[in-house]
Amino acid sequence: MTTINSIETRPLKPLFLSYLFPAMIGMLLMSVNILVDGIFVSHGVGPTALAGVNIAVPIFSILLSISLWIGMGGATLYSISLGEGNKKRAHQIFTLAFTTMLAVVLTLVLLLLVNLKEIAYIFGASDVTYPYVQEYLHVILIFGVFYTIENLLSIFIRNDGNPKLAMMGLITTSILNILLNYVFIFVLHYGVKGCALATAISTIIGMSVLCLHFFRKQSELKFVSSFFSLSDLKKIFSIGLPSFIVEASMAIIVILYNVSFLHYLGANGVTAYAMVNYIHTVLLTVFLGIGMALQPLVSYHHGARLTKRLTALLKIGLATALILGLSIAIIAMLFPSQLIALFGDSTFEIRQIATQGFVQFAIGYVFLGLNMVLAEFFQSIEKIRLATTIMLLRSIILFIPALLLLPKLLGAQAIWWTFPVAEGITALLIFLYIRRNPRAVFSNSVGFQK
Repeated sequence: MTTINSIETRPLKPLFLSYLFPAMIGMLLMSVNILVDGIFVSHGVGPTALAGVNIAVPIFSILLSISLWIGMGGATLYSISLGEGNKKRAHQIFTLAFTTMLAVVLTLVLLLLVNLKEIAYIFGASDVTYPYVQEYLHVILIFGVFYTIENLLSIFIRNDGNPKLAMMGLITTSILNILLNYVFIFVLHYGVKGCALATAISTIIGMSVLCLHFFRKQSELKFVSSFFSLSDLKKIFSIGLPSFIVEASMAIIVILYNVSFLHYLGANGVTAYAMVNYIHTVLLTVFLGIGMALQPLVSYHHGARLTKRLTALLKIGLATALILGLSIAIIAMLFPSQLIALFGDSTFEIRQIATQGFVQFAIGYVFLGLNMVLAEFFQSIEKIRLATTIMLLRSIILFIPALLLLPKLLGAQAIWWTFPVAEGITALLIFLYIRRNPRAVFSNSVGFQK
């Protein structure tokens, strides 16, 4: 296993790959878990129950976004402290992030449980679907703290030089979730509550696997009694903000796309987008995995002031993202119908809309990877304004005008171009900014070298 002590001396390409594959697999499994719940509920309980679970998923995503926000912010500071050789501060940062997340999540869970019915109806529940929403969410919220702990621990364990264990914890959760979903829904007939119990139990066991890291000799994850620092707390929330934006903006983007497709192409357009979005959800986690792999390495080298290795890491990350983005775009152009067919049967018209649309939509992956890597890099070296700007440009500032203007100017089919246009312009703007202001971008504690 990779250890913190070897980060400064190990060749960068194998070092990056040792973090990349576990991170990508772990992120893929997180997306698969969401799909698995939907598949089992739709086949084992029914379409109304599936609608109830889908209404509950965004509330579940709020917990994930909080754990990402605090986890990524805290883990970045943690790795920087280790790079600086300040282990005492690293222990304090870990303890502060962990306790802060517990306090925020427990407070939120309590508020949600007390106002569950009102919140469920705000998110789209009806008298028909609410019983399923209530049955699913009641269990999820009670055990939600374990889900957030698992996510935060996997982030910190990756930053503590143990990416393989972080991956194993998520693999354990995913496999158990599939098995328990089958047992609870098809064997014991627990319905939607069985789906929620499967998620809760598998998460607790996966979290237990991650806790093995604390018994590892090389582990620097330690709880300390003296840890609170208001300035560090502000930094955690500030540094983690781009990660929160990524998660939160996904829900906004889906809603806006659905409204646009319904307006221009009707219900068939919404269904076609849903098929493309299933593929996009999986592919997005792959690109998030590149950022997850890059973050601990960049933060450590930033703290250790290893400028040349830091610059080389950025180049490796960008090259990986570009190769992956180009590969996905080419595959989408060559085999669009085969990819769409993976996500269920539908009418010829819907398949045609989805197939044609995905060919255009997939061009965005060429730029998506570059934007995600740059945002993660700047986040990891504490350039939060730049990282936040990239995330806001691609998901809100450029996306919304493009979604409004393109179909009006070029027709309904141009809705599919919103994603590649927003990502492409974002990539162009950030590269132009870096080219004109290299010292402003990279000037920090590691210095700048041409």
